[in-house]
Amino acid sequence: MTARHLVVFAREPRLGRVKSRLARGIGALEALRFYRRTLEGLLRRVGRDPRWRVWLAVTPDRAARSRVWPRGTQVVPQGGGDLGARMARPLRRLPPGPALIVGSDIPDADATRIAAAFRALGRAAFVFGPAADGGYWLVGAARRGAVPRGLFRHVRWSSEHALADTLAGVPHAAKVAFVDTLDDIDDAGGWRRWRARQG
Repeated sequence: MTARHLVVFAREPRLGRVKSRLARGIGALEALRFYRRTLEGLLRRVGRDPRWRVWLAVTPDRAARSRVWPRGTQVVPQGGGDLGARMARPLRRLPPGPALIVGSDIPDADATRIAAAFRALGRAAFVFGPAADGGYWLVGAARRGAVPRGLFRHVRWSSEHALADTLAGVPHAAKVAFVDTLDDIDDAGGWRRWRARQG
């Protein structure tokens, strides 16, 4: 059976270096706490699942050698370039098999949703998990052929256009599937709604 690859994109959890938009609303220390909690929770929920191999792709690259990451996690550097270049890299370079990329700031991402996205790649070339703000929390490719060079070009990252811009880079003949729409917590309003759900 061909391996499945789940790539979790993460930034080194350092004060003042993560969730800058969120930090403007709730403070840098609380934003760091949220980020650490969310990343650790995601890795706990999906990291030991035998249905896929997890790769933690981190930035900056030197952070790949940090001891901050959970023990036993396969940590790799994201490499240079903008977010699109860094996302395209694992889709092109990982060993054969379908691959998903997820962000580390999605509290509701779990193994059930990841499994659904991999199932979708059984009948589609690409899969997206839309975010409520117009972006996306997950993107995946079946990788039965070459990943298009322009897939992540001309994307207005961190905007309500990110999903639409990425879809514009998908070849017209390629089948695209979608999984659940989730919230990525990027601002104080989203953080407050998430806190309210925690009870």
